[in-house]
Amino acid sequence: MALQAGIAAVAAWLLSHELTGNPSPVFAPLAAVGALAVSVGQRVRRFVELVVGVALGVLVGDVLLSLIGTGPWQLGLVVVMSILVAFALSSRAAVVIQTASTAVLITTLSPQAPNVEFSRFIDALLGGGVALITAILLPVNPLRVVRRAAGPALRTLVEQLTETAEALCERDIERAIRARDRLRGNQEELRVLREAVAGAREVTRLSPFSWRHRHGVLSHYARTAEPLERAMGSSGALIRRAVTVIEDEEPVSARMIDAVLALAETVRILRDEFAARREPRDARAKALQAVQHAGTAYGEDIGFSGTVVLAQIRTAASDLLVASGLSQAEANSQVRCAFGRLPDPSPRARQSEATGDHPQVTPDASARRL
Repeated sequence: MALQAGIAAVAAWLLSHELTGNPSPVFAPLAAVGALAVSVGQRVRRFVELVVGVALGVLVGDVLLSLIGTGPWQLGLVVVMSILVAFALSSRAAVVIQTASTAVLITTLSPQAPNVEFSRFIDALLGGGVALITAILLPVNPLRVVRRAAGPALRTLVEQLTETAEALCERDIERAIRARDRLRGNQEELRVLREAVAGAREVTRLSPFSWRHRHGVLSHYARTAEPLERAMGSSGALIRRAVTVIEDEEPVSARMIDAVLALAETVRILRDEFAARREPRDARAKALQAVQHAGTAYGEDIGFSGTVVLAQIRTAASDLLVASGLSQAEANSQVRCAFGRLPDPSPRARQSEATGDHPQVTPDASARRL
């Protein structure tokens, strides 16, 4: 990325200097670096935004200057009008910013520097074009970009599910709340992953040097983004209900804890198998194991929130199976088979639900091994 930006800046400066005769071109290298600096996957859009924004700024600035002249209040009016015009044509923040900044330059510099609007427009074309060509000729490794982005999101999910299992085992309400809050704050990590996948797709479309990555591991990651986000949502609901299980002193069985741990292990294995470019068979097996544990726990002594935890384990496991490459129908079928026939809640659980009394059950030895 640093090498790309450096080469693009030099190339844009030289082109602008030679083609426009500008002894000190500034905006061309700025435009080139700016187009490369945005998230990979947005460079074509960034190029269009640069050109559209500059063109709008030049148009609005020139028209208003010819009507009202220059001065402080004229500058304010030009900025207001350029932003309103940009918003009317596009809601993209980058277009609005480029339009307003170009209008400011036109208003303040045109009287002293003739043809500044022409130079600005040409520089936008040159800088954005150089950025695109650089991205094609010197592409970043799309797999490296996606793996780097996927790591934090997947690691967060593994860590917080593991924390939740241990919190259930120890009935540590503060630990469960921390896990809940941490997973709630993962939206930025998910956004980075979505942008990285989009960027990887853009790179493989633009650059012949990256066409070999169009299939295989990259396609796995592309399929992973949406179901992984759903799994995050199901896991968040799981953790919130785990907090309630502890607060209400509901029974916690070893199988429930084993199911949450197996779900965490599923995410870890899925990440490792994608990174190793292997078919994620082990991750699928572990996801179904989590569902089997949940099915066993459902027939044990659990309360209302405990049943919700188990239901969210089923849902999250199905999403992770889809992320591994299965269709939604196949994932749902395997989850139903692994969970087994839904047994009637135990008499003790029915009595607890009727009375609102949820007696505490100490986790057995397998739960204490956490």
